[in-house]
Amino acid sequence: MKLATFVLGIMVVLASVPLTGCAAEKTGAGVVKSVPVGNKVCPVSGEKIDIASGMTPETVEYNGKSYGLCCPGCINKFNAEPEKYTKIAEDEAAASKK
Repeated sequence: MKLATFVLGIMVVLASVPLTGCAAEKTGAGVVKSVPVGNKVCPVSGEKIDIASGMTPETVEYNGKSYGLCCPGCINKFNAEPEKYTKIAEDEAAASKK
């Protein structure tokens, strides 16, 4: 019984820990909002993210940050390898700011 109480206590503590990374910001209502990375090129396809071209851009959130994708078709690929694509997007965003 003590073990079950201990495990339940650990589960309660873990449930209260936010799953977002340090880049997230809290709004006045306590809601965690993701921070846009600002990438202008889709990290999955390499296509420029451009509404004027007729694409339907998408945004995906990972570790408290939001990443731009060129279209809905890139979401599954991004989610399959998020570490790979977040690095590509962050590198591109940093290079474009220079």
